[in-house]
Amino acid sequence: MTPPNLTQFRAEMQDNGLVHLVFDCPGRSMNVFSNQAIHELGEFAEWLHRADVKGVLVRSGKATGFCAGADLTELGVAYDMIVAAPAADRFDMAFGHFFPLSHAIRRMETAGKPVAAAIAGLALGGGCELALGAHYRVVTSNRRAMLGLPECGVGLLPGAGGTQRMPRLVGVALGLEVLLLGRTLSGEEAREAGLVHAVVAEGEEIAAAEEWLLSDRAHAVQPWDDAAQPLPHAAYADAIAAHRTREMARMLGHEPAPLAILDCVEFGLMQPIDGAIRAEMSVFAHLIQRPEPRNMIRTMFLGKRAYDKASREGTLSPAVIVASEAITRLVVSAMPEHPDLTTALGSLAPEIGQIAAKLSPAEMLQLDHAVTLSGAIPAYAGGASGALERVAA
Repeated sequence: MTPPNLTQFRAEMQDNGLVHLVFDCPGRSMNVFSNQAIHELGEFAEWLHRADVKGVLVRSGKATGFCAGADLTELGVAYDMIVAAPAADRFDMAFGHFFPLSHAIRRMETAGKPVAAAIAGLALGGGCELALGAHYRVVTSNRRAMLGLPECGVGLLPGAGGTQRMPRLVGVALGLEVLLLGRTLSGEEAREAGLVHAVVAEGEEIAAAEEWLLSDRAHAVQPWDDAAQPLPHAAYADAIAAHRTREMARMLGHEPAPLAILDCVEFGLMQPIDGAIRAEMSVFAHLIQRPEPRNMIRTMFLGKRAYDKASREGTLSPAVIVASEAITRLVVSAMPEHPDLTTALGSLAPEIGQIAAKLSPAEMLQLDHAVTLSGAIPAYAGGASGALERVAA
């Protein structure tokens, strides 16, 4: 059976009976999961259920890494689409829009064909979740080859099974560090934790993955499908409670993503995986409707990227620095007079608007990160733009 015609991936049939699924987004320096890539993975997974192949090797076609995660620009468009819809429609819209990646990975791992992932670079976010859907994972020994789930840092949670597969593989304690604290694992540390099966020199990962796929050790059953029963709640309740207490003390609940991740782990691990990934997406579909993820993506990803790039190149506008310092002084002086940050920012909105009025959109993006960096306005509040949007709303 001929593989499907793909644009973000290549399905390459091999003479040894394997098929290589090569992630290679055209026109990009790094692979990301766009809507197109997600639906193509689903198309490949459905084909795999009917195909006569010995196994699948998932690898990157780029020297820069395996996959860096979601296309956050497209995610922002989806957020705007969802919050613009009638309130009664938003959950179903969010679930339907974001679940296809989780479903595609699940369909691939249950196609009855062994799947191996050869990881020679970053495998973060959705890229890590794709690797976790493989039955065998090989990682290279270089420092660039690492796996992680950093979504919490931009106000989100891993929505393609990451909150379920990671703690099932490495244990709840380490899994929560990866999910909540942004910890990454690479090399022997990843192997010892149970996240990968083999560590090889760079350039040997494809041969090592193929060797497993063609050996009598190859199989197509995940540990969560082979387990006799889900994990009892009592086995991990204390770990969840400890992290929940820490998060409430740290941010008083102002950042909803860590608490949402804890909900996913707590209510997911006691279920079979098919129910668990749907419980995860239910939590995600509620989280994505909130303003904090969009604000944190703007300040801690898009804004940080723009600010750091300008700083490296020596093109950071003095106007951004002056504006950040002025807003920081305003917030610091206003806080003792107001009961909370929201009230303070509301009172300062006219002055913040005047300070930011002469900045270009690119400078405004840098400013949003700068005021977060200074500690004046938290990332979840959206920087200077978030303060102005709250008043406009």
